Amino acid sequence: MNVYADSSFLTANYLSDTHSHEVDRRMATRPSLLITPFICAELANAIYRQVFLQRIPVFDAERAWENFDLDSRSGLLEPVEFPEASWRTIVDLAVQYGPTLGVRTLDSLHVACALELKADKFWTFDERQAKLAEAVGLDVNP
Repeated sequence: MNVYADSSFLTANYLSDTHSHEVDRRMATRPSLLITPFICAELANAIYRQVFLQRIPVFDAERAWENFDLDSRSGLLEPVEFPEASWRTIVDLAVQYGPTLGVRTLDSLHVACALELKADKFWTFDERQAKLAEAVGLDVNP
């Protein structure tokens, strides 16, 4: 099962938060998580931003990033190239769903990547992204 997991899901996988138990439950199914360079960049920012917000010490951020790197190298995560066709898809999503769902560019970017990568599932804890993903036919159920 190929899964596109956004940064809200991945952050809860590598740092403890309110969604971590749900992440553990879903990860027990041993999905293949599609990881683009965009996801890597967004996850790094999400993790290290927690240091800036003084929610975690630098050590915890470094450990979380090392765990992500280890999972990337071990094959638990599936690195994929950023799908260039996503840029056009983002525009299409904005035109079609922007007026009714109020989607942001990053919401559209995640959903467009999942569509272009033909993900079987879309995992997020972001309600706006989930609504958009569901509207375009992606499976957002665990």
